[in-house]
Amino acid sequence: MLLLASSAFLAALPLFLALLLGSRGRRSPLVDPAHRLLLLVAGLMVLGCFGASSGWLAWVGLGNWLPFFWAFWGYQPYLASAAARRRVGLWLLVGTVPVIVTGLGQLWWGWSGPFQQLGGLIIWHLHRGGNPEGRLSGLFDYANIAGSWLVLAWPFALAALLQPRLSRPARLVALLLAASLVAAVFLTDSRNAWGALVLALPLVIGPASWGWLLPVLLVALAVIALASVVGVPTPLQLQARALVPEAIWGRLSDLHFAGARPLAITRLAQWQTAVGLIAERPWLGWGAAAFSIIYPLRTGHWHGHPHNLPIDLAVSHGVLVALLLVGFVLWLLLRGARLGMPSGPVFERAWWAAALLLAALHATDIPFYDSRINIAGWVLLVGLRMAGRP
Repeated sequence: MLLLASSAFLAALPLFLALLLGSRGRRSPLVDPAHRLLLLVAGLMVLGCFGASSGWLAWVGLGNWLPFFWAFWGYQPYLASAAARRRVGLWLLVGTVPVIVTGLGQLWWGWSGPFQQLGGLIIWHLHRGGNPEGRLSGLFDYANIAGSWLVLAWPFALAALLQPRLSRPARLVALLLAASLVAAVFLTDSRNAWGALVLALPLVIGPASWGWLLPVLLVALAVIALASVVGVPTPLQLQARALVPEAIWGRLSDLHFAGARPLAITRLAQWQTAVGLIAERPWLGWGAAAFSIIYPLRTGHWHGHPHNLPIDLAVSHGVLVALLLVGFVLWLLLRGARLGMPSGPVFERAWWAAALLLAALHATDIPFYDSRINIAGWVLLVGLRMAGRP
């Protein structure tokens, strides 16, 4: 987990060894209904590949799912206690430091890549000035993906800062790391990441803070909404904009894209086309990556996915697979809540919050197509499954 943000390849080697060791000498995974559900999903995905319109890409796309169904079982021994989950969360947080440093370096000092090692097995995407221009992306290829990684690390940064019985020097280090992470999230210019940054605060700080924290957040969000939303009376909006930095209200109101963004490249247009594709082949879908092939043919604009994971699952693998996997993640989150994670020790709250935030991000984007976020996301899901253990 320490290496994961920097290199999926370097992290994959010890993670695969851990998976092999974690799978030895254990009962069959099929005794757990959660694993039986994943086996059913795997079977439906494989069956859909035989008639997929995306051809061999459908089989390649199984790599985003089937190995992680195994990992969901094999990693459970490593996350079987709250103390183990705390350790993994802290390693993930420390491993985020290179993302922050390289992101600041590309924006402030003009660092530029990409840097490749081992014939391209290790690639550090580092665009001078960010990607897109002016937006922090660090070791990731795009700012929104970097924002997703920073957001899943953010609850653990908060937990590290809030944990009890921490020495003053250690708390100062935790404060510096948390402040740097917030700055990096802001510089990604990702609206999804900004929203997740705020949502994490009451979740990690805990229910005891809600009496004062929620009113403060609601007032702040109301002012931001008045500054950003179209249709607010001009005098009121000008007063709100005097309080909110233009970098925030301009981005939230799409100021930089006003009148220049074709309808076909908006999320609503992508979702509309994707829903039509689902209606045409609802049972086993079109195959992985089919959206990236069909969408340009129907609209004249290319997009690799429809920016919504449930919709993408239904397009690629059918409605039943989408319902089963979305239901599976919701069940894990609700089970973790029922077992007291959101009201438990601070790192348990952080774990549950990180899983919730990452799931929520997939409503308007699909960062899991970056292998590092996919791995981290499944590790978070494993931790949810092991909730309730001391």
